[in-house]
Amino acid sequence: MKIEKMREMTEAELRNEALKLKKELFNLRFQNETGQLENPIKMRDVKREIARVKTVLREKELKRAEG
Repeated sequence: MKIEKMREMTEAELRNEALKLKKELFNLRFQNETGQLENPIKMRDVKREIARVKTVLREKELKRAEG
């Protein structure tokens, strides 16, 4: 998902997206440990998506605190 699209989302939507991504990362880690993961790079991509969501959430928090 593009960062511009994330910035248009509400905080609740972003929190739901972060929760969904964390569940996906858990499942990928589980697959990795059992040897079923076909593309280990997917784990890196999901971690980066989580970081993007958290960054946008923090931006929104700071913006709300300012004004």
